[in-house]
Amino acid sequence: MVQRLPRKSPGKARLSARDWADAALVAMSEGGLAAVAVEPLATRLGTTKGSFYWHFANRDALIEAALDRWAETETEGIINELEREPDPERRLRLLFAEAIRSSAEDPLEVSLLATADDPRVATVLARVTERRVAYVAQLFTEAGFPEPEARRRGLLAYSVYLGHTQLGHAVPATLPEGEALTRYLDGALDLLLMR
Repeated sequence: MVQRLPRKSPGKARLSARDWADAALVAMSEGGLAAVAVEPLATRLGTTKGSFYWHFANRDALIEAALDRWAETETEGIINELEREPDPERRLRLLFAEAIRSSAEDPLEVSLLATADDPRVATVLARVTERRVAYVAQLFTEAGFPEPEARRRGLLAYSVYLGHTQLGHAVPATLPEGEALTRYLDGALDLLLMR
């Protein structure tokens, strides 16, 4: 999930390119790509446009850095954390629970999906989607499914996640909450793990 915006204050170190990328991600989650504008971001960060131009040649470079940061934190970061769990089925359950929780709290992924026709977004979405599906398929392989079946189930699991994410933002009342959500997710994974 995108972290809070860093704030520059007297005596603190200069903002980094990562600070700007994180701020751009917050803006994207609030208003899509159109919300990524240098002056409002500088104001939010408590700095000047000069700080932006120290790190980026233009707005496109910032958007690309922000999208790469999203891929890093919301895919690779989560996968790295999950790898601590030795049991693949438990990793699947943890992944599903974390992904659903995160998508409910942060509209960024829905915002990015809504702008999938933008070539910058499309490229990163394709890379992230392939990585995520491959990782989930790997978990199904480790759980004992043959590779083609593991890939099919990985794609199906990712489709369930995306559908849940879209519903959660478009029509949240259709989805269960609390313990009912936990049972719902467990049931979906039980079906996906059924032999």
